[in-house]
Parts: sequence; C-alpha cells; structure tokens
Amino acid sequence: MSLISLLMATHLLGLSVVEDQIGIFDGKCDIGKVLLPGNTVYDPKNGSYTVSGSGTNIWFNKDAFHYVWKKVSGNQAIEAATNFLGIGKSPFRKACLIIRQSLDSDSAYAGIMVHGDGITALQYRDVNGGFSQETQIPVRKPSSIKLSRKGKTVYADVNDTFSGAAIRLDLNEPYYIGIGVCSREENESETAVFSNVSISALELGAESLMSSLETVEISNSNRRIVRVFEDHMEAPNWTPDGKDLIFNSHGLLFKMPWIGGEPVKIDTGFATNCNNDHGISPDGKWIVISDQSQDENKSTIYTLPINGGTPTRITKGTPSYWHGWSPNGKQLAFCGQRNGRYGIFTIPVEGGEETRLTLAAEGGLDDGPDYSPDGKHIYFNSDRSGKMQIYRMNTDGSNVKSVTKGDRNNWFGHVSPNGKWLIYLSYKPDVKGHPANQDVMLRLHNLSDGTEKNLVKLFGGQGTINVPSWSPDSKRVAFVSYQYVG
Repeated sequence: MSLISLLMATHLLGLSVVEDQIGIFDGKCDIGKVLLPGNTVYDPKNGSYTVSGSGTNIWFNKDAFHYVWKKVSGNQAIEAATNFLGIGKSPFRKACLIIRQSLDSDSAYAGIMVHGDGITALQYRDVNGGFSQETQIPVRKPSSIKLSRKGKTVYADVNDTFSGAAIRLDLNEPYYIGIGVCSREENESETAVFSNVSISALELGAESLMSSLETVEISNSNRRIVRVFEDHMEAPNWTPDGKDLIFNSHGLLFKMPWIGGEPVKIDTGFATNCNNDHGISPDGKWIVISDQSQDENKSTIYTLPINGGTPTRITKGTPSYWHGWSPNGKQLAFCGQRNGRYGIFTIPVEGGEETRLTLAAEGGLDDGPDYSPDGKHIYFNSDRSGKMQIYRMNTDGSNVKSVTKGDRNNWFGHVSPNGKWLIYLSYKPDVKGHPANQDVMLRLHNLSDGTEKNLVKLFGGQGTINVPSWSPDSKRVAFVSYQYVG
C-alpha cells in the first residue's frame, strides 16, 4: 500500500490523531469516517484557531468531524467566539465547543453547536453508542459561547449568560475538551475561525437556582428552551388554542407565548398563594387554581376567567388539589384529604357535592387524577403497591387497572389529546414523595401497546410536570427543568 493510500485509509477510519501542542490544545484529529482530512491553523499573534473539517454530521450514534482537543480532568470550561468563513454549501454546517469521553466516533459528548444558519443548540449523547439529542437555544448567531462541566452537569452559556440548556453527563476522568467543525457534506470541507478561546478550571462556589421553561418533541426527544428564569417557576399548562403557556411562580399565575416572549401576570384577585395545581377549561375560557391564601392556608380549588378576575370557590373541603378537567367541561377531578385519608374526588365545575372515587391506605396517597380525552377514564398515581405507579379507572371509580410497573416511582400521568400517549414523571426507586431537585425522567407510554421510552432526562421533580401540559396537537410537552448556576 502506498503512503497516500495508507494516509487516506487512516482518515477514513478516524485514526489520524496528532498529539502536538496547538496553542492551548494538546492535539487534533478527525473523528469518525471523513473523506477530506481536516486541518487546524493556530495564529499565536491573536490567539485564533482556523479549523477546517468535513464529515457528514455530529449526530445519531456516530460522529464525523475535525476536532482540536485538550485532555483534562475535574471541572472545566471552554469559551470562544466563532465565525464561519464563506457562504458554505450546507446551512446545517456546525462549529462547536465540545466535551467528549473519548475520540471514538460513538463517544458520549455534550457540545454547543452553532449552525451555518445561526441556529444554536446544546447537543449531547449521554452514553457511549447512544443516539444524540439536542436542546435548542433561542439565540441565533451568538457573539460568544461557553461550555462548562461542573460535576455531572454540562452547561451552555451564550453571550455571557446561562442559556437555560444543561445536561447531566456522567464522564470518567480524564476526558476531552475542545473545538470542532463539521461540514455536513461528505465531499465538502468547511472552515470556521475560533477567537478569544480559553480553557479554565472551575471552582465550585455559591450557586443560585434557575428555572428553564422548555418543550420537548415526542417524535425525536429534541428539547427547546422557551425562557430562562433567574427564579423559581413551575407547572406549565398549554392553552387549548396552542398559543400560550400558563405557569405559576411565587403564588401567582403568568401567561406567555410558547415560542418565547415576556410573561404577563394574570389577575387572581385575593388568591395570591396559588400552588402548582392549576389548569385550563377545554373551551379555553376558564382557569382552575388551587390556592392556599384562605381557609387556614389549606389548598382550596377556585375558578376564574382565563384573562383574570375574582376567583369563585368550588370545594368546601380542604385540602383539595386540582388535577383534571373533564373533556365535556362539567367535572373537576382532584386529590383531597378528608378525615386524615387521601383519595381521588370529582366535583361539578360549578361546585356542590364532591364524590370520592378512591380511598388511599392509611398513610398512603392517591394523587394526580387526569381525564382521558374520551372522558371514559381517569388516570392517577398511587403508592398502593409499595411504589408510586400510574393507574387507570372508570370515571365512577370502578375497574382500577395498573398502567406502569417496575421499581421506579412514577407520578402525574397525563394523556395526550389524541389519546395515544401517556407522559409521566419518574423518580429513582429510593426517592420518597415528589421532591424538587432530583435526577428524574419524563417517560412516554404508548397506550396502544404498552411500550415505553425515556423522553427526557433532567434535574427537576416537584414543579416539572404536575399538571396537563400537552400541546393541543399532541406533538409536544411543556415542562420545567432546574439548575444550580454559579
């Protein structure tokens, strides 16, 4: 075999690792199978790196791109400004800051990807050989990007601000941190300039809790940041017209467009201690809330007009926590505690006598009732088996059947408007109750065949998805993730 043939074969196998000091980096290589070898030129005068790379993609379960890297351990951050040279053939070409477990094409990774058309996203593969996912960031063509690894979390900053995008990534040490370019065209090479590049060790200090309002597409698990809050917010509902999200923060309700924008406070009158159990009527005209500002601060259910107004009390008994509105608009389903025992109840939407459907075991809990879209069933979660699981019953409380099984604790099952899917919040086996600030998952259950998949892994729990939060077209779910940022 000739030297040229040998070099080409080496590139095709992704083995062209060059360990040579390149500015602050230790080496460079083509990851995966590429037809056109990549290259990096370092300019010591201004500290910039001009990186050229081909490769079909950084996506699916294998990657192909040119990578300039440094081997590190501990908590590290990389920061840079990046600009493509030339128009480019593909609008999806990628310039990135990326952390990888290894130089293998199927390595676990997390990276900020700036595309040729300006779209910015945090991409990740959380296990070796897994499939890539992404969280889209609502900033196009950022002037600077930063990727930070703190413990088991990787954070994405854009324009010197936390973007709201973060992923739990369990890496062994040492690992790789660096910059890269992917052309997205097998027979093309693209070039980007990385300037003001720095890699720095991070010290963990004081941190504050931030909330990310997100949506996820159930077809591909791709996430999108709607808005980041430098405060605590919870439990998004999707309005029936598909335009807005309603959520609570510090006892008040707010509304904002689901594509992003400024939140607007909803007038809830005297009800200024609303918890995360709220929702919207099927016709979109009314809001139901669970408020704790009256009656010895015990949760009570009220309704009010969708645009705000004076609440009307619905439940006499307390505490009562709303969770479901019947599709015909006539009944509300809620969790209540009466005489020291929890259970699932229904009540006419105008108030009146409540009907108990379940009686939890002494010291146990039945919670989170929500109607199926055909109005025939109520889904709820119960710890009657020893683990919190999702169950289904007829709307009169009869014919109770288990929906989920296993050793995890599952809460707040919500059926999609088309009746095909059930989304629920899943805790680790040893977690009691539904606390905040846990490593949790949103799991998707196929109601036709019972198959399940992990839709989202996140840091959250209480407040993430307490209430119905499906988009009207059943394509997306809104939820909240939380991060300690310092």
